[in-house]
Amino acid sequence: MAEQQQRNPNLMNPKAMEAVAGTRGISESVVLFSEVLTKVNNAKDKPKKVAVLQQYDNAPLRQVLKGAFDPSIKWDLPEGNPPYIANEAPIGTEHGLLRNEAKRLWHFVTGADAETTKTQKETMFIQILEGLHADEAKVLLGMKNKSLNKMYKGLTESVVREAFGWNDKFVRPEPEQK
Repeated sequence: MAEQQQRNPNLMNPKAMEAVAGTRGISESVVLFSEVLTKVNNAKDKPKKVAVLQQYDNAPLRQVLKGAFDPSIKWDLPEGNPPYIANEAPIGTEHGLLRNEAKRLWHFVTGADAETTKTQKETMFIQILEGLHADEAKVLLGMKNKSLNKMYKGLTESVVREAFGWNDKFVRPEPEQK
């Protein structure tokens, strides 16, 4: 008991350090969307590409892919890429994650946010881009420009729709009731 009291309370005890030692750090456990889409790109055929998307399926990824492929989604941002400074920090360090920023994407959809001015939207978009890892910023720009299919070979509308069970309107059809 005396030994426990002499230790700095801000340090982990040896048992806790052993438990943490076997876990992976954030850079290993969090897979960037750019990494998922590269795996889709590298998959040899459509079933494997669909399987990769299903393996990494989560709401933010679906939101980004819906934004990239759903023709009914129009972005309330200027054409092309805005001027921004790419965040070159290594993966797992000083940058945000597109999976966390996806919840803010609705601000940029035409007709979704009438409160925020166009200038505020453009500034917010640039701030998001600059906070993301450079590869994820490119994914976000590819989504906005509807060009992810050109950036990642085999990432097509039909692959995305099949992976998530979406119909032509990019939603899961309701099961028929008897």
